[in-house]
Amino acid sequence: MFAVANSALINMLMASRLLYGLANQGVLPSAFGAVHRTRRTPWVSILVTTAIAFGLILWVVRESGTETGASAVALLGGTTSLLLLVVFAVVNVALLVLRRDHVGHAHFRTWTPLAVLGALTCAFLTGPWARSEEQQPQYLIAGALLAVGLLLSGLTWVYNRTVRHRKLQFEDVSTLDEHRPEGPTPRRR
Repeated sequence: MFAVANSALINMLMASRLLYGLANQGVLPSAFGAVHRTRRTPWVSILVTTAIAFGLILWVVRESGTETGASAVALLGGTTSLLLLVVFAVVNVALLVLRRDHVGHAHFRTWTPLAVLGALTCAFLTGPWARSEEQQPQYLIAGALLAVGLLLSGLTWVYNRTVRHRKLQFEDVSTLDEHRPEGPTPRRR
C-alpha cells in the first residue's frame, strides 16, 4: 500500500509540474501556470490534476463493474505503466535524434545500441501482445487521457493564433529563468 500511495503521490506531483511547465511555454492555457502567493506552488495545476485523478478513478471503477475497485486499481496502474513505457520509448528515440545537434561543449552521450535497445524494448512492451485480455481497456483509458491533452493543446493553439496572434513554439530552455515569477522564496521548515 505504501509503495502504491508513494507512486500515486509522485505521479500527481509530476503531473501538476508538467502542466505548469507547459502553461509557461504557452502550450496549455496560462491559468495552469498560476502560482500560489506564499507557497509558490502551481495551485491551479494541482487542483486540475487532482480533479482528473478523481474523475478517472470514478470512471474506471464505474466501467469496471466491481464494487471493490480491485480491477480498477489494476487498470489504472497498468495504464500508468503503459504511458510511462511510451514516454521511455520517445526519450530513447530523442537520445538518438538529438545526436545530430552539434554543440561546442562536452555533454552526455549515451551508447547507441543501448538507446536503440531501450526504444525497441519499450515500444514492444506497449503493444497489445504484451497485455492480457483484461488489460486491453488500458488503451482506452490512455487514449482518453491523450485526447484530453490534445484537446487542451488544440484549444490553446487556436487561442494563441487568433486572439493573441502568437505562434505556438517552445522557448529556448536557457531563457526559462527569465520567466520565473518574482516573489518571496518558499520558507523551509
